[in-house]
Amino acid sequence: MKQPNNGKLTALYERLSKDDEQKSDSVSIAHQKQILEDYAHKNGCQNSRHFTDDGVRGTTFKRPGLDAMLEEIRWETWQRSLSKTKAA
Repeated sequence: MKQPNNGKLTALYERLSKDDEQKSDSVSIAHQKQILEDYAHKNGCQNSRHFTDDGVRGTTFKRPGLDAMLEEIRWETWQRSLSKTKAA
Protein backbone atom coordinates (compact mmCIF):
# COMPACT_ATOMS: atom_id res chain seq x y z
CA MET A 1 0.00 0.00 0.00
CA LYS A 2 1.55 3.28 -1.11
CA GLN A 3 1.69 6.02 1.48
CA PRO A 4 2.51 9.69 0.90
CA ASN A 5 5.91 10.82 2.14
CA ASN A 6 4.76 14.32 3.12
CA GLY A 7 8.35 15.50 2.58
CA LYS A 8 9.63 13.11 5.24
CA LEU A 9 12.40 10.59 4.71
CA THR A 10 12.57 6.80 4.92
CA ALA A 11 15.49 5.22 6.77
CA LEU A 12 16.82 1.96 5.29
CA TYR A 13 18.97 -0.11 7.68
CA GLU A 14 21.31 -2.94 6.74
CA ARG A 15 23.56 -5.02 8.99
CA LEU A 16 25.90 -7.88 8.26
CA SER A 17 27.89 -9.58 10.97
CA LYS A 18 31.26 -11.17 10.29
CA ASP A 19 29.60 -14.50 11.15
CA ASP A 20 27.03 -14.07 8.36
CA GLU A 21 29.19 -12.73 5.56
CA GLN A 22 30.46 -16.11 4.33
CA LYS A 23 27.06 -17.89 4.26
CA SER A 24 25.62 -16.63 0.99
CA ASP A 25 25.12 -13.61 -1.22
CA SER A 26 21.51 -13.38 -0.03
CA VAL A 27 22.68 -11.78 3.21
CA SER A 28 25.19 -9.37 1.65
CA ILE A 29 24.91 -5.65 2.31
CA ALA A 30 24.43 -4.98 -1.42
CA HIS A 31 21.61 -7.53 -1.57
CA GLN A 32 19.92 -6.10 1.54
CA LYS A 33 20.15 -2.59 0.07
CA GLN A 34 18.53 -3.75 -3.17
CA ILE A 35 15.70 -5.52 -1.32
CA LEU A 36 15.00 -2.43 0.79
CA GLU A 37 15.19 -0.04 -2.17
CA ASP A 38 12.80 -2.23 -4.18
CA TYR A 39 10.35 -2.41 -1.26
CA ALA A 40 10.56 1.33 -0.64
CA HIS A 41 9.99 2.13 -4.31
CA LYS A 42 7.00 -0.25 -4.60
CA ASN A 43 5.45 1.33 -1.50
CA GLY A 44 5.86 4.97 -2.50
CA CYS A 45 8.82 5.78 -0.25
CA GLN A 46 10.64 8.21 -2.54
CA ASN A 47 13.04 9.91 -0.13
CA SER A 48 15.28 7.29 1.47
CA ARG A 49 18.70 7.08 3.09
CA HIS A 50 20.78 4.02 3.95
CA PHE A 51 22.28 3.35 7.37
CA THR A 52 24.66 0.40 7.44
CA ASP A 53 26.55 -1.66 9.99
CA ASP A 54 28.90 -3.97 8.12
CA GLY A 55 30.77 -6.54 10.18
CA VAL A 56 28.89 -5.74 13.40
CA ARG A 57 27.46 -8.60 15.46
CA GLY A 58 23.79 -8.50 16.39
CA THR A 59 24.67 -9.31 19.98
CA THR A 60 26.21 -5.87 20.57
CA PHE A 61 24.43 -2.61 21.15
CA LYS A 62 27.39 -0.68 19.69
CA ARG A 63 26.14 -0.23 16.15
CA PRO A 64 27.19 3.11 14.61
CA GLY A 65 24.77 2.87 11.67
CA LEU A 66 21.79 2.02 13.86
CA ASP A 67 22.75 4.71 16.38
CA ALA A 68 22.96 7.34 13.61
CA MET A 69 19.56 6.29 12.26
CA LEU A 70 17.92 6.40 15.68
CA GLU A 71 19.41 9.81 16.41
CA GLU A 72 17.97 11.24 13.19
CA ILE A 73 14.59 9.61 13.86
CA ARG A 74 14.55 11.36 17.25
CA TRP A 75 14.72 14.67 15.39
CA GLU A 76 11.45 13.71 13.66
CA THR A 77 12.70 14.14 10.09
CA TRP A 78 11.84 10.53 9.24
CA GLN A 79 8.50 9.03 8.36
CA ARG A 80 9.47 5.34 8.56
CA SER A 81 12.37 2.94 8.87
CA LEU A 82 12.84 -0.36 7.04
CA SER A 83 15.20 -3.27 7.59
CA LYS A 84 15.47 -6.78 6.19
CA THR A 85 15.04 -9.60 8.68
CA LYS A 86 16.31 -13.14 8.31
CA ALA A 87 13.91 -15.39 6.48
CA ALA A 88 13.18 -18.77 8.06
